[in-house]
Amino acid sequence: MTRVTKVKNWLTEHSTVVSFLVLQGIALLTYAVRLETRVAILETRGAPYTVERLAGIDNRLTVLETTTTQNKERLDVVIDVMTRELNITKGIPK
Repeated sequence: MTRVTKVKNWLTEHSTVVSFLVLQGIALLTYAVRLETRVAILETRGAPYTVERLAGIDNRLTVLETTTTQNKERLDVVIDVMTRELNITKGIPK
């Protein structure tokens, strides 16, 4: 038996494994192409896109901080009024 015949017999006997490995190779190649495409898109968008997103987040945080400050001031007024009416100074009842 020649080597070519042995290889053909082996391939015939293990056709399932061979086809699985070929399909895995194709899947790996497809994944690599998709990953490279994503990297290229991120490199193309780059810093301007990221800066724009972060600026939007910063604006939203500024609005939330302003709202929080306003709410704290309102609560301070309510606490002052309640402590005056209850004759409480610095957290100690009289």
